[in-house]
Amino acid sequence: MPTLARLGLMLLTVVGLGACRHAAVRAPPPAKEPAALRYNVTYERDPEHALEVEVVLVNGGPRDFLFTQPGAVSTVRAYRESGEATELTVEGGGIQVPPGTRLLRYRYPLDGGTRRRGPDFFSGQPRGDARLAAGRNWLIRPRVTTWKMRAELSIQGVDALLPWQPGPGGLYQLRGDDLVDSGFHGFGGRRCEVVLSDAVLQVGILGELKHMKDEQLCDWLRRTAEEVRTVRRPFPHPRVTVLIQPVPGSKTADVFGMVMWSAPPSIALLVGQDAEPSSFAKDWVALHELAHLIHPAFLPRTRWITEGLATYYTEVARARSGRLTPEQAWRELIDGFELGKSQASGRTMQEMINENAPPGIYWVGAFFALRLDVELRRATGNQRGLEHVLELLATQGTTTTLKAYSDAVDAVAGRPLFEALLAQELRVSAFAGLGALLEELGVTSVPGGAKLGRARDSQLREALDGLRAPGAQ
Repeated sequence: MPTLARLGLMLLTVVGLGACRHAAVRAPPPAKEPAALRYNVTYERDPEHALEVEVVLVNGGPRDFLFTQPGAVSTVRAYRESGEATELTVEGGGIQVPPGTRLLRYRYPLDGGTRRRGPDFFSGQPRGDARLAAGRNWLIRPRVTTWKMRAELSIQGVDALLPWQPGPGGLYQLRGDDLVDSGFHGFGGRRCEVVLSDAVLQVGILGELKHMKDEQLCDWLRRTAEEVRTVRRPFPHPRVTVLIQPVPGSKTADVFGMVMWSAPPSIALLVGQDAEPSSFAKDWVALHELAHLIHPAFLPRTRWITEGLATYYTEVARARSGRLTPEQAWRELIDGFELGKSQASGRTMQEMINENAPPGIYWVGAFFALRLDVELRRATGNQRGLEHVLELLATQGTTTTLKAYSDAVDAVAGRPLFEALLAQELRVSAFAGLGALLEELGVTSVPGGAKLGRARDSQLREALDGLRAPGAQ
């Protein structure tokens, strides 16, 4: 794909960071803790595709509920033990359950949002019998949850692929924070598995592609996952769900992608229904989304760091895997930095972060990731880099903070590094040091590409892209 087209598509690629999780490291619910809620979900096809949801309040249960992403459900019916029903209007995204309520019922139209706003990840994608939806849209949850809260969920009438592993009889045992960060859900379609040496990607294919068979799609994801492993070993999560949604009329594989921080994470990818295998070979969106798995979820959301890391490592991984030559990978990075620089128009990095607008926010983050990687390698004699920081963070839990990230950088460097470098970058024009840094790495921009040669830090550059440039020493 031409570079500028790729950068334009980056405007659409975003990351879904869920609400704050209540525990950094996922632990199973207490074995004898009774479930407070039981969700009985039925997949309906007539007169339209919808989810009929029944929520049983066990032993009283919570009384204050909401939809994390409201808008699709306007009323919920509350039933007492006697069968008496009260219709509750969803206000402010939620409802207050009357005393004595035994269960709640509502209908989530999987196609309704599509008719109102056009297709998106959260309203469902009407393609045959299969549907894609975000749990935060359809799954009502208690307004206040704790990790100790237990819930059970069952789905009837369709083969569903959710982030979690079902137990006997297809019953899902969930915690309270699973209801908050509920990920992407696939209903119907076909399944395949990508088996790595240290992980499994469970894949749902929610429609037909004209030029790609299911096994080809899974092989494409296997190669993409292996590229991630050039940056992080073992693979960041032992199990990940990936939902593939074909888009009619599109011939490109890299239409849209998003990761959600459910536990384990779940990824949705929109791919062109008419895309040829050659387009999938050039795809970058799937790698970008999988690359997000190498870092924990930042709380609060710190988009310039997370998107910057994924953007930077997309090119590093493609170079290390051999899908791009080092020259091609550096050309992609340079083009991205120049695009970000043009958007910055002389503004500081701090101003770019405040604006938080793509694609500049992606590339200012990627440039800082490169700066960090180079400075870490300088500080450690080229023995350790930014990926070692991410490995350290992974040992500390599934979530992190900017302060923890800073501390991890300093720990890997063996001296204070992060705060001084960040302070320096924030107050100058974004990408101000790009030319000098490329010169020190031995990277020269030439028409249509990049030339790599000997320079002060060319050995650091070779450690970054994983390959030695021809003639470099």
